[in-house]
Amino acid sequence: MTGVKTGLLAGIAMLALTAGAHATQPTSQGPLGDGMTMYMQMGGNPGDGATLARQTGAADAAHAFGIKVVEQFSAWSPETMLTQFRQAMAARPTCIGITGHPGDAAFDPLITKAEKQGILVTVGNTPLPDAEKMYGDKGTGYAGVDLYVGGQITAQAMLAAGLKSGDTALEYGVFNETTRSESDRGLADTLEKAGVKVTKLNISPQVDGDSSLAVPILVAFLESHPGLKAIGTQHGGVTSFIPQALKQVGKKPGDVIVGGIDLAPATIAGLQSKYITATLDQQLYLQGFLPVMQCVLSAKYKFAGLNINTGAGVETPATIDALIPLIKRGIR
Repeated sequence: MTGVKTGLLAGIAMLALTAGAHATQPTSQGPLGDGMTMYMQMGGNPGDGATLARQTGAADAAHAFGIKVVEQFSAWSPETMLTQFRQAMAARPTCIGITGHPGDAAFDPLITKAEKQGILVTVGNTPLPDAEKMYGDKGTGYAGVDLYVGGQITAQAMLAAGLKSGDTALEYGVFNETTRSESDRGLADTLEKAGVKVTKLNISPQVDGDSSLAVPILVAFLESHPGLKAIGTQHGGVTSFIPQALKQVGKKPGDVIVGGIDLAPATIAGLQSKYITATLDQQLYLQGFLPVMQCVLSAKYKFAGLNINTGAGVETPATIDALIPLIKRGIR
C-alpha cells in the first residue's frame, strides 16, 4: 500500500510540473531579419581560400535570420572598398558590412554620411577603432582578429618550431596600410624581440590582388639568401604560394620554417606536406556570420556593437587533418 501511495504522489507531482511548463514565445512571427537588406564586403575574390569561409558564414546567417545579403568583392583593394561603400549607400540598405583596410580616415566621412541616412555600418576582418568608438552605440561592431596579437601568435609558433636568435627571416607582408599592417608588424616585432634578424618586404598591390605573382619574388629572394631560416606573412593568398616557391628552389619540407595565415586549399596541402609550419586560424566563417547577426540585432532591437576576436590560434601539420571535412564545406 505504501508503494502505491508513493507512486501516486510521484504521478501527481509530475502532472503539476507538466502543467506548469511552457515554451517562451518568440518576439517575432517570422525571421528576425525579414525585409532587411545588407551589403557586405567579403574582401578578396569569390571562392578564394581567404574569402570562401566568410561567404559561407554570411550565407548561413542570411538564411538563419531571413535577411538578404548582397556580396561585394574587392581583391583586397582599399580604393575598391571605398567605391563599393558608395555603391551600397546608393541602394539604401538596412546595413553595410565593411572590411576596414582603407582605414578610419578614409572611411570616416562615408560612415558618417551613411549613419545620417539611417544605414547601420559594421566591420569585419580589419578593425576601424575610431568608427567603433563613434558609432558603437548604434551597432558598429567588429568581428575579426586582434591584428597585432595575431601576428604575435604566428611568430610564437615559428619560434616554437625551432627558429632562434641569430637566425635570418623574411617577413613578406603589407606594411603600407594604417590598420591592416598591424598583423605583419606584430609578427616581425615578435621575431626581432627574440633576436631573429628580420628582412621586411612589402607586398605590392599587384601581389595583393593576385597572390600567384608572389612566387617569382619569393624565388628570387630565396636564391639570393641561401641561408634563410624562415618566411612569415599575414597574407592568406601569399601563404598558399610559399610552398611552390620553396619547391622551385629545391627546398625540402622543414628546411625553411613558414608561418602564415588562413586555410586556403594550397595552404592545407602545405601543412600536410610540412612545407608550412603553422598558419593563423582566423575562423573566417565567424567573420561572415557575426556581422550579419550584428546587423539584424542592431537594426531590430537597437543592440550596441559587439567586438569579437575570432582568432583561435594556429593550425599545424599535427592539427589540420581534423578540420579537413569542415574546410571542404567552406566552413573553416
